[in-house]
Amino acid sequence: MAAQSSRASSSSVSRARAQPGCWLQASTPLIVVALGLILWQLAAVLSRLPAFILPSPEEVAARFVSAVADGSLVGNLLATLEEVLVGLAVGALAAFALGYFLAKSQWVERLIMPYIVASQAVPAVAIAPLLVIWLGPGLLSKFLLCALIVFFPVLVNTMVGMRSVEATLRELMRSLKASRWQTFTRLEIPASSPVLLGGLKIGATLSVIGAVVGEFVGADRGLGFLINLGHEEYDTALVFVGIFTLILLALALYGSVALCERLLLGWKD
Repeated sequence: MAAQSSRASSSSVSRARAQPGCWLQASTPLIVVALGLILWQLAAVLSRLPAFILPSPEEVAARFVSAVADGSLVGNLLATLEEVLVGLAVGALAAFALGYFLAKSQWVERLIMPYIVASQAVPAVAIAPLLVIWLGPGLLSKFLLCALIVFFPVLVNTMVGMRSVEATLRELMRSLKASRWQTFTRLEIPASSPVLLGGLKIGATLSVIGAVVGEFVGADRGLGFLINLGHEEYDTALVFVGIFTLILLALALYGSVALCERLLLGWKD
């Protein structure tokens, strides 16, 4: 009993010692954000620049509240979110299907991959005007641009993930006379899930860039349109509101994929 009580007391002491470090680690992002806001406020006050050049955090916060109140921020956010989600889904599914096929055939990979890699050398800003001309300024051009940006990282991660499955496990599935579907669902997908979800994290973040670039070129709604509107009207606070909202959107998408990763791969911990 004495030994058990001593072990319990020592474990409680170790947890107590670990708690301050955990608290500090969890609060570090908030501390960094707070320091950034303080430096921003000092720069706005000491520089004495007009608000249309460098608004203060207080002015940006007030503009954020007014944009939410009049519905402009929420409406444009929902428009961009729709473009991002559809483009992410289409691009990720297409990349996964093609990546799985290329991982199975090195001959087809040598034939197709140079063209896919070459397409990544063309900036999205150069592609967006062509898509708007061909498909119009509607949602279709934004969906396709998001899908094109998401496509490559998910494709590469799919190929790497499928080829990282151990050959001994494949031989085991063959010895058990597993069908292709059983091998795919019970071996290849679980074994390559960490790499696949890593590519999806990258794609989820890049999809926001695709939507905004398309909105910059031609759109009548969306966060990119809102930023353009603030630029044209010298409403720099509105530009900051749009930028910060895009950051929060990208963080939310990344966090959603990370949460799915934790739920699906919790067994590996």
